[in-house]
Amino acid sequence: MQPLNRNNLADTAAEAIRSEIIAKRWRIGEKLPNEATLSAALSVSRGTVREAVRVLAAQGYLETRQGSGTYVLSAVDPTPRFTMARSASLRDHFEARCALDVEGARLAAIRHTPQIMAELRVLLAGRGNYDDDNRAVFIERDLAFHKAIIAAAGNRAMVEIYDFFSASIAETIEATLDSELPEPDQQAHADIVDAIETGDPNKADTAVRRFMAPILSALDRMLLS
Repeated sequence: MQPLNRNNLADTAAEAIRSEIIAKRWRIGEKLPNEATLSAALSVSRGTVREAVRVLAAQGYLETRQGSGTYVLSAVDPTPRFTMARSASLRDHFEARCALDVEGARLAAIRHTPQIMAELRVLLAGRGNYDDDNRAVFIERDLAFHKAIIAAAGNRAMVEIYDFFSASIAETIEATLDSELPEPDQQAHADIVDAIETGDPNKADTAVRRFMAPILSALDRMLLS
């Protein structure tokens, strides 16, 4: 890899790494060099490398495994498919998210462990309620909570799909922070965790649909107005 120029370093670093992935420098499932090696190869800081990796993980090229490293997930450019998905209406986004969240919660109800439930409770407490302060941080906390439920489902393909659409899902979260759509409160989120903990997939299903129903109804009213 060639050292980078100084403009938009994170984006340029991401593009350089992406090019190497598409060129099959690293095989699918292969671990990338560590941050220090990539930093030296690209002549950028390790922080810039971390940001580039986050971008590529969100785009579906890489997977970061805590305590293990970063691995190549795909060498296929997902941009055309991602652009098509992003062009869908907001209601389409919520319907797609609802389908993922419902099935994720159903499977989590069946497969959760005490440790998983403890982690969900911690993320739920950390999420809190939105108070108009630092929207980006709140969206990050809320997304982390919902991604943890998908992870609790124990289905790798669902985790990858959810990660792939994470930008779209974050947009659905942000949309509820504006006045036109109802933002599910902390209790609505707690109800999902409680339903999962019962071990009954139907209760988990119902909790998620109840969570989504006011939003979908509000969108329907907006479309008819």
